[in-house]
Amino acid sequence: MKDLRLWLGQNYGLLLAIAVFILMFTLYIANHSAGLTVPVVTTAANKAVLLALVAMAQTLPVLTGGLDLSVGMVFVLANCIASTIVTGTPLQVALGIVGTLGAGLLAGSINGAIIVYGRLQPIITTLAMGAVYYGIALFLRPIPGGFEPREGVENVHEDIADMMTWTVWETVPTSLVLLLAVVLVVWLPFRRSTLGRGCYAIGSAEGAAYMSGVNLGRSRLAAYALAGFLAALAGLLLTFVTFSGEASAPIGGTYTLNSIAAVVIGGTSLYGGAGSAIGSIFGAFVLRTIDDLLFVFDLPPLWQPLFQDVVLLGAVSLGAARVFRIRNRLELFG
Repeated sequence: MKDLRLWLGQNYGLLLAIAVFILMFTLYIANHSAGLTVPVVTTAANKAVLLALVAMAQTLPVLTGGLDLSVGMVFVLANCIASTIVTGTPLQVALGIVGTLGAGLLAGSINGAIIVYGRLQPIITTLAMGAVYYGIALFLRPIPGGFEPREGVENVHEDIADMMTWTVWETVPTSLVLLLAVVLVVWLPFRRSTLGRGCYAIGSAEGAAYMSGVNLGRSRLAAYALAGFLAALAGLLLTFVTFSGEASAPIGGTYTLNSIAAVVIGGTSLYGGAGSAIGSIFGAFVLRTIDDLLFVFDLPPLWQPLFQDVVLLGAVSLGAARVFRIRNRLELFG
């Protein structure tokens, strides 16, 4: 019984996010004219996975007690880079994908290096660097555009895009398979690694983590570097979805704010030290399902921020109410 209480205490936010998502998605499917069909689920999944990847990116700095305000701009930058270099032969496309993800990893590493070695506040650092990344994106794509096929030039971009945005075995959306692969290959190994445990330790009690021998700088640097990588992966997927790139400040800002909201809805504490990227994924699914509900109920799109804020406020309030009920913070884990 004690182990169950411990597990529920550690995963309260995740379970709540899953329950809210199931309720909202069931309501969406029940009122959709086409019902539960592969095209409907695939379209919803493609939109949700984009935000889910950015939310996963945001989760890592938040676990350390920081906040990354540049994830949306790294997302936009990767979209612009991918729309420029992910073209041509299979080898060229592969190199373009590596280059896009490498650019995101570099951007995140720069953020982390400035925070760790420059000892600047994460919010100020990432806000400033976000403007830099947006400037680079604008330089690459002063106007929206993408690859234009030329006669006699082989291009597998469209084939990969179709594969990544459709289904596996004509049933499961490929984007969900990609998201699962990211969780299994990236998040879970990082969560169980020394660096991952260090991120949790920093967010829980930085002083105690230092006294325990945790390498604070290396863990924090890894969190921001991996955040840049995940944001770039989302930007790459956006290129496959839209076949184009756009240096859009509103898009970058929207994804940044929504990623923070998804993190909170998923049960990750903004104080750091508690939470999970999996919870952030379901928080992102909740936010994206709000758009779908507005569509099926034929409500004005301008109502979307209202519903998102209500859901976010509810999640924060439930979490706060739970904290107020305890006398000692350690009871959350005991």
